[in-house]
Amino acid sequence: MVGRETTKLLSPLWRRLRLLISRAVVTRTDSAKGLQILQLDLLRDETREVEHIESYGFTARPLQGAEAIAAAVGGARGHLVALLTTDRRYRKKGLAEGEVALYTDEGDELVFNRGRIVRLNAGSAVEVTAPKVTITASTSITLATPDVFATGNIKAQGDISDGTGSMQGMRDTYNGHNHPGDSGGTTNKPNQEMS
Repeated sequence: MVGRETTKLLSPLWRRLRLLISRAVVTRTDSAKGLQILQLDLLRDETREVEHIESYGFTARPLQGAEAIAAAVGGARGHLVALLTTDRRYRKKGLAEGEVALYTDEGDELVFNRGRIVRLNAGSAVEVTAPKVTITASTSITLATPDVFATGNIKAQGDISDGTGSMQGMRDTYNGHNHPGDSGGTTNKPNQEMS
């Protein structure tokens, strides 16, 4: 049985332990600094601006109303940091065990599905900017779109085909064709071949 003196002695310690980790609601964000600043509503009537500690290479600016877990560094309530944020309103649901997703409140998502299938869903556009982009597919690439635009040249090492004939077949037909001549014979093959 714990005596009154022991309880009195341990009371401040228990209070500090209870306040070490807190749930919070995000009320404002500032992502302009080296570490993002979140304004959090914690305990009743406790609002604090804290640094948001994020993993290297990953960042997200949470929406107002998102939830956070805050920790008091060294047990000091005056030195709170947000360890993570989540938003149950927009979290992608229904993933299979082991699947991973990046998502936004607007519905854009990058999902790593089972079977080593990666799906990207963007509501408006996908933009890739790089000096060189290489896509390696061992069987095929399908472009299911009404139009394909290129602002520069298109070069192919292999043949180009529409399923009924090929570019090489068109070249061979053009380069080998002739016309009936005016005096009953035929003309020569074109003097300017399609290459």
